[in-house]
Amino acid sequence: MQYIQQALFLLMAISAVYLFSKKVAEIRRNIFLGKAQDFSDSPNLRWRNVFLLALGQKKMFKNMPVALMHFIIYAGFIIINIEVLEIVLDGILGTHRLFLPFLGNLYNWLINIFEWLAMGVVIVCVIFLARRNWLKLKRFVSKDLAGWPKTDANFILITEIVLMSLFLTMNATDQILQDRGQAHYANTGGFFISAQFIPLFEGFSSSTLVAIERIAWWIHIAGIFAFLNYLPYSKHLHIALAFPNAYYAKLDSPGKMKNMPEVQNEVLYAMQPELAPTNAAPPASFGAKDVFDLSWKNLMDAYSCTECGRCTDECPANITGKLLSPRKIMMATRDRLEEVGKNINQNNSFVADNKSLLHDYISVEELRACTTCNACVEACPVSISPLDIIVELRRSLIMEESNAPQEWNGTFSNIENNFAPWKFSPDDRDKWATEMNA
Repeated sequence: MQYIQQALFLLMAISAVYLFSKKVAEIRRNIFLGKAQDFSDSPNLRWRNVFLLALGQKKMFKNMPVALMHFIIYAGFIIINIEVLEIVLDGILGTHRLFLPFLGNLYNWLINIFEWLAMGVVIVCVIFLARRNWLKLKRFVSKDLAGWPKTDANFILITEIVLMSLFLTMNATDQILQDRGQAHYANTGGFFISAQFIPLFEGFSSSTLVAIERIAWWIHIAGIFAFLNYLPYSKHLHIALAFPNAYYAKLDSPGKMKNMPEVQNEVLYAMQPELAPTNAAPPASFGAKDVFDLSWKNLMDAYSCTECGRCTDECPANITGKLLSPRKIMMATRDRLEEVGKNINQNNSFVADNKSLLHDYISVEELRACTTCNACVEACPVSISPLDIIVELRRSLIMEESNAPQEWNGTFSNIENNFAPWKFSPDDRDKWATEMNA
């Protein structure tokens, strides 16, 4: 019977890892549909970002209570994985509490820490559910989150509560079985949190307790494997992508825009014609119309977004009632990228579908509302940049489609002819000073 359980566990584990790896490979392929972008500069600064932004969650601590609650969930997720490692090895080897003989008294100390974290996770998840569904904070009731995104967030929080409750149930029943001298349940010492639940189970027979402990164990680990494979389809993919996303974050001064080399060269060649190459070819396009025209970092940003809405909460355009929502920009980019990925899966290569990110997923009105103030980037805990995507789409809109309001066209003409946004000749630019001295 034990060998059958080990075989079933091994089959479950291999299946979970295979399916997860397959989806991860698909996401990686989708990300690298974007244009190449070099991030080989300043590795020390980039690793600093990883430790401060991703690991230390520096930006989250601008709101201390929420940051502490988020950190409890985050620490619980990272640290309790040590306990998951033991469960996986127990399942493969057919053992029970494999690490106990090697760690001795340290084992009891570690499990007690895990239990305090587990209890903290349960409490914080309940608070977060209340914030989303009863208190209804503004950034959680936006139309951006209508339908699946709201369900996704609630599902994850409820799943975490269930998984942590199963962990505490395992330990509570385990302690009773230890006290009764049940075979295979070695003495671990007392666990403070799960001990509070012992009165719920003391009236059961030993065989029933073994069944409860085993069922909780199996559901707990099966739930973790299921969560592993749910992760790539969920906004919680940021748990994994936050680290590379922080590493590849822009190191330029906040708000600095990347100019288009093609345009810069045109200006240079106009001023110094002798530098113009004789075989120069016109650029294929300006800006971005679809996900293929964005950089791979822009696409990784889309997958890294946790839909927290801090970007939209800080966006002055959104605050004043404009249609623009930086969160929606990231969600729309990810949705389009997923659709392109499904197209490739079905056809082995992308087949034109008469859709594009611009217009079909993100509207002209949204793009025009952006003031390029950089507030969304500053607000993002892992420095995702909706602004980069907005700028690239707006460049395509204006330079490819000549789609701009008349007021903008007047400004463009003045800059081209007068080297300033105003309709004054460069020769008259200092005239105001002369008039003041008159």
